[in-house]
Amino acid sequence: MIKKCLFPVAGYGTRFLPATKSMPKEMLPILNKPLVQYGVEEALEAGLTDIGFVTGRGKRAIEDHFDLNYELEHQIQGTGKEVLLSGIRELIERCTFSYSRQVTMRGLGHAIRSGRTLIGDEPFGVVLADDLCLGEGHGVLAQMVAVFKQFRCSIVAIDEVAEEDIGKYGVIAGEAITERIFRVTDMVEKPSSGNAPSNLAIIGRYILTPDIFDILEATEAGRNDEVQITDALLTQAQQGAVIGYKFDGRRFDCGSIEGFVEATNHCHALHERD
Repeated sequence: MIKKCLFPVAGYGTRFLPATKSMPKEMLPILNKPLVQYGVEEALEAGLTDIGFVTGRGKRAIEDHFDLNYELEHQIQGTGKEVLLSGIRELIERCTFSYSRQVTMRGLGHAIRSGRTLIGDEPFGVVLADDLCLGEGHGVLAQMVAVFKQFRCSIVAIDEVAEEDIGKYGVIAGEAITERIFRVTDMVEKPSSGNAPSNLAIIGRYILTPDIFDILEATEAGRNDEVQITDALLTQAQQGAVIGYKFDGRRFDCGSIEGFVEATNHCHALHERD
């Protein structure tokens, strides 16, 4: 029912300079696998096999990663290192990849709008690769697809965040349907301390209905001349058409150095245990 997933990957990754001066932040590795590969694996597990990237300047490494490297594969063919490519080979075989260029960086809403030609007129997932989400059992996107099948409207992943961090996120107000599912009634982008409607923040996983594109076209740019996805989602929420889903799993903010180190340590501990 949902086959397409959009990855906005055009950002500069300035919090990781100088490492991201010539390397996309999405290619930063957690152990031996880049962040963006974790995201595509999560999408594939959820049944989303048509992968679209909204890219920018200096992002060719992402295209190269999801392609064959004949010279490298010839060199390691028949050796013990060949198995290290099994995961990325599976993604290349089972998914299709398409790309669109975001010429100017004007916020997440603008990036998603730039992917319209890749998506068309159907519901789709959105993954922000610097949010590493490790689900308990099923991945976060797979959990959200199940919620979409029930409600058939836009779904945003939400997570409880500390009060001192609330100003970094879009935050929802909502009516609880179950312990994990909320009908969103309001949302505020990066509220000031003490003015947040809840401690439930939107993180980098979405399932969006295609009418979001027309809403984004009509959404005016706000602070820093950026088009915010939360403004477009608020329009849908006012029509009762947005669900917040408190996912089962753990999320790491790998857009920050602290979160990146925490994710690395966590995944290393899992690797050592296995």
